[in-house]
Amino acid sequence: MDNKSIENDEISLKELINKAKGWYFYLLTKWKIIVLSGIIGASLGLTYSFMKKPLYTATLSFALEDEKSGGGGLGGALGLAGSLGLDIGGSGGSIFAGSNLTELFKSRRMVEKTLLNPVVINGKIISLAEMYIQTNKWRESWSNNPKLKNIQFLPGDKRIGFTRIHDSILGVIYSDLSKRALLVGQKDKKSSIISIDVTSTNELFSFYFCEALAKQVGEFYVDTKSKKARDNMRVLDKQTDSIRKELNGAITGVAVANDNTFMLNPALNVRRTPSARRQVDVQANTAILTELIKQSEMAKVALRKETPLIQVIDRPIMPLPKERFGKAKGIVLGGILLSFFSVLFLIIRRVFVQIGN
Repeated sequence: MDNKSIENDEISLKELINKAKGWYFYLLTKWKIIVLSGIIGASLGLTYSFMKKPLYTATLSFALEDEKSGGGGLGGALGLAGSLGLDIGGSGGSIFAGSNLTELFKSRRMVEKTLLNPVVINGKIISLAEMYIQTNKWRESWSNNPKLKNIQFLPGDKRIGFTRIHDSILGVIYSDLSKRALLVGQKDKKSSIISIDVTSTNELFSFYFCEALAKQVGEFYVDTKSKKARDNMRVLDKQTDSIRKELNGAITGVAVANDNTFMLNPALNVRRTPSARRQVDVQANTAILTELIKQSEMAKVALRKETPLIQVIDRPIMPLPKERFGKAKGIVLGGILLSFFSVLFLIIRRVFVQIGN
């Protein structure tokens, strides 16, 4: 029984080797077709390398101030103020820390606001959205469409005035940029440095969009993180100005009352009442103003603490790094791919012929 199994295995192996030889000699007889396919593929690959536009990548890296590391004496002063009942604005939280900040760069709101920023191209001020449209030659395809040919994206346009067509176009641009052009992240997980890469076929667009996006997100981040402290300081300033006006009015009232009671008969003390009341107002407003000034100064300290520092490390520098599909790469890949598909076609055709017979 074992000898028969061994014999059957040997026969199967021999058949496998013979079939492999048969396929080899069959493909060898078709070498002209395979070589011709490789030459055609190499030609197509070379043509593609000439037609393929080079890609330009603008890279900007920055670091954010670590709020925890900046505690020290300032944190102690704020804690002491809180224990005394002084509300000078709390922490802005960490809603944009880590991955949340990375997603902020890719958000549609930030990208679309950036697209409406002005740039100067050939002495003309246009928006980045218009620059993207011109780069991709969309206007040429819109020339015969009455709904699209008059669509404009002017620098500084307000989003609220856009139509559905404007929204659709911006949505397509955002989708293209977020999927193929925009890459944001930490190159090293152990580092807090964030890098922005913008890649496109237009060197100036990559450069301008990268700079504008970093500025747009930076301003939004700073405003959001320090919003609570700024609102608190604004209220305190308003209250301080109001009490100061009241105090000045009370001081003037005391002077007027004293003038009215100058050389007054001591028997008529009732007429001194307005002056006494005004003096009480002066004392009360003085105490309130002193406290408000203290809180206002502490609020300014809190605002400085809550305003994050965004330190740009590297900016994109012209000329930008260029990546293009090389001629040699096109020839090799084109030749190999078309040769492979020709071999696959020949094998499939022979299999169907054998099945038919």
